[in-house]
Amino acid sequence: MRTPFLFSRGISYIETIVWISVFTSATIALGTSLVYYYHIAHYSIEQSSAVASVQHGIDTMVRTIRETSYASDGAYPVVSLADNQIVFYAHTNAQSPYAQKVRYFVQGTSLMQGVVEPSGDPPGYTNSEVVSKLADYVQNLVIATSTFSYYDANGALMTNLSQIGNLRFVKANIVVDVNTNDQPTRLTLQSSTALRNLR
Repeated sequence: MRTPFLFSRGISYIETIVWISVFTSATIALGTSLVYYYHIAHYSIEQSSAVASVQHGIDTMVRTIRETSYASDGAYPVVSLADNQIVFYAHTNAQSPYAQKVRYFVQGTSLMQGVVEPSGDPPGYTNSEVVSKLADYVQNLVIATSTFSYYDANGALMTNLSQIGNLRFVKANIVVDVNTNDQPTRLTLQSSTALRNLR
């Protein structure tokens, strides 16, 4: 008479153990999925915000480069060219009749803008440079990728960047990634412009 009781009790234990195992596995799987989803969603939101910020920075930079013009002291419009920096003169201040000396460059993981306001009569560019940040999460220096490419009047890529008089076209190439150790992969934003005041 005891055998059925023991057998029934044994099945009850096995069912309980199996149920607990299945429940634990399902809970772990659900928890892991939620953590992964939150991580990806959080990264995607950050990345989207970074991309929007960099896009705004590129738009500002390209519009200014397009307006490159002679300095108010008569100096040539382009000062210097480098892989991750360009210096030139342009009108960035609508309140001033003079052209400003403008520098765009990558510093660490930030896209930066430097502006020197002219002063004096005749105007000179001896004032301190005012530097501001246009965007973060720029990875060009981290992965050794050039920020700027320069082209001459024939559309040929310039290799000798000291020949500033040949410059007619600038391409900006910005690599964006909020976390270089995480997926998804980084994004590259590009824009370009002709220097319309140079012939």
